Amino acid sequence: MNVLAISGSPSATSKTLRLLDPLEQALNAADIELRRVSVSDFPAEAALLARFDHPAVQGFHRQLAQASGVVVLTPVYQSAYAGALKVLLDLIPEGGLAGKPVLPLVSGGSAGHLLAVDYALKPVLSALKASEIHQGVFAVSGDIGVDADGGLTLAPALRARLDEAAQLFASQLSARRRAQQAPASWSGLRVCL
Repeated sequence: MNVLAISGSPSATSKTLRLLDPLEQALNAADIELRRVSVSDFPAEAALLARFDHPAVQGFHRQLAQASGVVVLTPVYQSAYAGALKVLLDLIPEGGLAGKPVLPLVSGGSAGHLLAVDYALKPVLSALKASEIHQGVFAVSGDIGVDADGGLTLAPALRARLDEAAQLFASQLSARRRAQQAPASWSGLRVCL
């Protein structure tokens, strides 16, 4: 089982992208692999022109189809998700998130950008037919840091919210896996009274 993380952060070393670290640990503990994709994985022409016939875009579609769930990461600028994320979301075919739970991880300069998750990001994910959109985690940029060794440091309250979201997401994915593996022996059973 795997989860596809779609990053709308234009930088490979962004604070937003670092939010994946604790999530990946929780998913790995539940035997769920985290795969990553970002706008930098695509040739500019293929991404910006939404060339669905391009091998990189077709590979993205295969990864998405194989994923049991999706994590969407983005910084918030001017009360909206990043343009790089918009480019990637435009590459998802209509209904491409159907049957997949989605966990948004969002960062912004202040808590004033919190509503961007509900009013900008979640409607787009819903239009792509995500089966369930988790509340997600909004992180104020000041709560995410890097120590002298390059390790991630998080404010305790943010760490607790990330851990809780990761555990809930991993539990949901594991429950879906068990349900899919359960024998369908009850399907033809009739009850007579």
